[in-house]
Amino acid sequence: MTTSAASGRNPDVQEDGYEPDPQRWRALWVTLVAGFMSLLDVTIVAVALPTIQRDLHASPAQVQWVVSGYALTFALALVTAGRLGDALDRRRIFLLALTCFVLFSAACGAAPDITLLVVARLAQGLAAGFMAPQNSALIQQLFRGAERGRAFGLFGTTVGISSAAGPLTGGAILALASGEQGWRWIFYVNVPIGVVAVLLGRRLLPRTRRSGRGRVDLPGVLLLGLGVLALMFPLVHADSGGIGSLWWLFLAGVAVLVVFTRWQRRLVARGAQPLLDPRLFSTVRGYAVGAGVGTLYFIGFSGVWLVFALFYQHGLGFSPLRSGLAVTPFALGSAGAAVVAGRLVDRYGRLLTVCGLTGVIVGLGATALLLRFAPLGIAPWLAAPVLFLGGVGGGFVVSPNITMTLRDVPVRMAGAAGGALQTGQRLGAAVGTAALPGLFYLVLGRSHDYRGALVTALGAALVGMTASLALALSDWRRDSRTRPRRRKCPDEVANNPMHSRQT
Repeated sequence: MTTSAASGRNPDVQEDGYEPDPQRWRALWVTLVAGFMSLLDVTIVAVALPTIQRDLHASPAQVQWVVSGYALTFALALVTAGRLGDALDRRRIFLLALTCFVLFSAACGAAPDITLLVVARLAQGLAAGFMAPQNSALIQQLFRGAERGRAFGLFGTTVGISSAAGPLTGGAILALASGEQGWRWIFYVNVPIGVVAVLLGRRLLPRTRRSGRGRVDLPGVLLLGLGVLALMFPLVHADSGGIGSLWWLFLAGVAVLVVFTRWQRRLVARGAQPLLDPRLFSTVRGYAVGAGVGTLYFIGFSGVWLVFALFYQHGLGFSPLRSGLAVTPFALGSAGAAVVAGRLVDRYGRLLTVCGLTGVIVGLGATALLLRFAPLGIAPWLAAPVLFLGGVGGGFVVSPNITMTLRDVPVRMAGAAGGALQTGQRLGAAVGTAALPGLFYLVLGRSHDYRGALVTALGAALVGMTASLALALSDWRRDSRTRPRRRKCPDEVANNPMHSRQT
C-alpha cells in the first residue's frame, strides 16, 4: 500500500488499515469478466446439447454430464477455494484458476469424443470453482462503505446477466459458427478473453499479505466435500433415475454436513481456524438470511432456462438462436435493473429483494399463462413484455441480495463467506436444473402436451421463488423494526466481535 510522504498518513486511510487502491475499479472489471465467463458456462452449453449429442454420437445421459458435471465440480471447490484465498493469496489463486479455466476451455473445444469432453468439463468446473470466491473476496478487500455497495452491485449484475444470457449467447455462437462442429466455439470463445484477463490481472490485482493464518482445515475440507458430493450426485444423475435409486445419498449428505458443522464449532472453541466459521451465520447481520434467499431463488431461476429451451426448440421447432432470442427480454430487464439496484441497495435494503421477487413471480407466472393459452403463432411475442418485467424483478433480486449478504463480512473471512454463499446457489441451481426439466419430461411423457409440461415446470419454479419471497419478506419486516437505515460494515467498527485487521 502507498502512504503520503507529505503528511506521513493518507487521509483516506481508515482505522482498520485500509487505503484505497488507485487501480481498484480496473481490477474489479478484470474479476467481473472472469466471473462472467465462469458463470456463463453453466447455461451457455444448454442450447448446444442436441448438436453435441449428434456430433459425438453420445447418449442422453452422457451429454447431460457436459452440463451437470461442470456444476458438480464447480460447487465442490467453492468453500475450500475461498478459504485458501483468505489464508494464502487471493491474487495468486485467482490467476492460477483463470489460467486453468482457459486451458480446459480449449480442451473442451478440441475434445474428439464425449468421454474427453466430460473430463475436460469436470476440470473446467473445478477451475471455475477456485476462481469464483476470489471475486467477492477481492471486492471486500478493495472497497469500503458506499463503494463496496456499488462494487457488489456490479458483481450481482454479472451473476444475473451471465445466468440469463447463456441461452442467447450459445444460440448466437451456433448461428455464426458454420458446420456441425460449430458447438466447439462455445468453449473456444473463452480462450482469447481469458488470456487478456490473465495479462491484465497480473498488472492490476492486489496481493494479499499473509498474516500467519495459512493453515487450512483439511478434515473440514474432506467433510464438506463429501457432504456436497452426496447431495449433488443424485441430482446430476437425475435424467438416468439417480434421484430414485440414490435417494439415500441425500440423507448421508445431510449427516456428513451435521458432522462438519460440529467440527467447525469445535475448532472455533479451541481458537483454531475453521474452514467455514459458524459465526458467519450467527453474528454477521444478513448473512444467513441472504444465503437462504439466494439458494431458494436459484432453485427456480436456474432451471427455467433449460425448460424454455426444451419448449421452444422441441415444442415449437425454434432454432437455438431463435430460442435464445425468445428469452432475451428477461436478460435485458435483468441487466438494466441490476445496475440501478446497486445504487439503491444502501437506501432501501431488503425491500428491493422483496419487490424484485414479486416482479419475477408475476412475470414468469404471466409468461406461463400466455404460453399455455395464447395462440402459438403469437404467444412468444405476447410473452416478451412480461418476461421483461420478470427480468427487471430478477435484477432487483440477485444484485441487492449479494450486496446485503456479503457487505458486513470481515475481510479476513471474505473468501470462505463468498464460497459458502455461492455453494448454496450452486446447490439450488443443481436442484432446479435436475427437477424442472425432469418434471417437464414427466408431464410430456404422459400427456404429449408441451404447453402443459411447460406450465407445470414453471409452476414448480415459482414455488421455490415464493419460498424465497417469504423469507425475504420476513427479514424485511424484522429489519424495518430493528435496524437503523444506515450502518457501517464490521471492518469499520472496532469493537465488532469478528473484527480483524485488513489482510
